[in-house]
Formats: sequence, structure tokens, C-alpha cells
Amino acid sequence: MRKHTTLAGTVALGVTAALALGGCASGSTSAGSEQAGAEEEVISVNFGYIPDFNGTSLLAIADDQGYWEDHGLEVETPSFTNGPLQIQALGTGDLDFGYIGPGAFWLPASGEAKIIAMNTLGQSDRVVAQPGIDSIEELAGKTVAVPEGTSGDMILTLALAEAGMTKDDVELVPMEPSAIVAALSSGQVDAAGLWYPALATVKEQVPDLVELAENSDFEDTVAFPTAFVAGNDVLENEPEKVERVLQALRDAMVFRYENPEEAIALTAAYNALAEEDVAADASNNKVLSLEELDSLTLDGTVDSWLNGMVDYFVESGKLSEPVEPAEFYTGEMFVEAGE
Repeated sequence: MRKHTTLAGTVALGVTAALALGGCASGSTSAGSEQAGAEEEVISVNFGYIPDFNGTSLLAIADDQGYWEDHGLEVETPSFTNGPLQIQALGTGDLDFGYIGPGAFWLPASGEAKIIAMNTLGQSDRVVAQPGIDSIEELAGKTVAVPEGTSGDMILTLALAEAGMTKDDVELVPMEPSAIVAALSSGQVDAAGLWYPALATVKEQVPDLVELAENSDFEDTVAFPTAFVAGNDVLENEPEKVERVLQALRDAMVFRYENPEEAIALTAAYNALAEEDVAADASNNKVLSLEELDSLTLDGTVDSWLNGMVDYFVESGKLSEPVEPAEFYTGEMFVEAGE
């Protein structure tokens, strides 16, 4: 069971804000899940998300397939525009769990939350420019919009570095994603670090929009995983809540991998979007099976992704020193939730 709400911009604090926010796969991954709701006390959960395929699909599936109820959960799902806002809400207690893209991984790495589950490998980020700008080097001195602390920020930084440049070489304009869509569409900025499906909206107005860089340009050194996060207090004080949420997510991961078209349809319905738009969004990302996620966690591959991202965040000034993945990714807990 869930309640679906929207938080478009800033995060309010305290109990009043928390009230204001409110208004199954083939086989379960844990024994007795079908009886959990009947035998155990129902636990209330606030779970933030971003209304795109990566950020929504598992929540939409869990709601439609009854996985929340299977695991004795009543879930409220406020919508956010980016990951850093959700990390802020985790810190104030307005959220228990949330979804973040790779650009926000530095926040759990800095101790503000913990990653409890990997999700997908993102391939939707781009550095784009107005027609007539054909290289990263040509961005020198031009206005470049970016949502700070996001994967758009991350890919812009990587692209500039590869060209021997930094953000000091451009006129950086921090903006929310929706504002960037409007600014690119109207020609108010020269370029941006952003992602699909937002860029699909821009291309309706600027069909000749130039893509200067994308995730795959950097895949040899930096992965772009997306993930689910939990507040530090929740992890420390409410282990039963964390375990049940992980079990529901694992069930939804099985369903999503085995039923990709239905996953797209459920995501579209959840967010009131056209299925073809969600399908286009999904095509820019790699969905991993539950078995892959377990294996990649256990064999150290996820740690290698996180080490590469930590190196990037240290180089870009987001982190002052390297951090071991075990300090902010609870991978063993994720795997154990399936036992």
C-alpha cells in the first residue's frame, strides 16, 4: 500500500512538513513474505523517488504487485526533482528512504546517508549545446546550466576535464532540471549537463541540439550506477524496517527484469506519462537482474564502481579524502535480505 505525493522543489522540515508531503514478481526473495503483512505489525515508510524510469520503476511495481503489503509495509512516496533534496530530507527525518543518481553519491560517501541497494547503470546523461557549438572546447566563456550535485554536474565535470578545462572556463549557471529544459528550449543558455527524458522535451523545441558528451565516453574509468539510500537513523534504529524494504525491492527487481514492457507501463501510469516516453527513457539505462546485483556486490565489482566514483569526487572537490565503499554501501545487508 502506498500514498503517492509530489515535492517539486524545496524540502520543508519537521513533522508539519512530513504531513504536507503526504497528501509480485515470480517468486519472493524471502521466506514467508506472503504472510508477512498478516503476521507482523505494519510499518509506515516514507520513500522518496524521482519520476523517471530509474527512480520510479521499482516503486511502481511494488505498489501494483502488492509487495509493500506482502512485507507488512504502508508506504508514502513523495516525488522529488533530484537526489540531493532527498538526502536532505533523510537527514531531517522527513524521509526514511530515497533514490539517487550517480551525481549524488558523494553525499552518502560523506556520511549523510547510506546506499542500501544498487539499482541500474545509467546511460542517460549528456552534455548538450545549442546548434553551432560542436565541441567541449567551444564552451569556453559560454553559459552552461547544470543541476548541482547531480549526474548532469558529474558528466559536465568529466567532459571538461577530458578537454583540459574546468568549470572556471565556462559561465556556470546552477539551475533545477525543469528550469534548464526551459532555458535550453528558449536559447537562454548555450549548453547544459542534463539527462533523458528531460532532454527529449528540449529536442522537441531544439531538434538540432548537439550532444557533446555521454556516459559511455567515460565508462572505462567511471560507472554511473543509480541507487537507493536510507537515513543513518533508520539504519541504526529500525533494522526491521530496512530489511522489509529491501525484501520488497528485491521482489520488484525480479519482476522488472522478467517483465520489462510491463515495468515500463506501470512506471508510465505511476507518473502519468506516455508509455513511449518512458520506454525511450528506459532504453538509455541498463537494468540489472537480482542475481547480477547480488553477484556484483559479492565479487567486489560494485566496490570498484564506488572507488572510481570516490576518486572522481575527490578530484572534483566534493570529497576531501577517499572513503572506503564499506563505509557507505551496506551491500551485505542487501544480499542477506534475500536469504
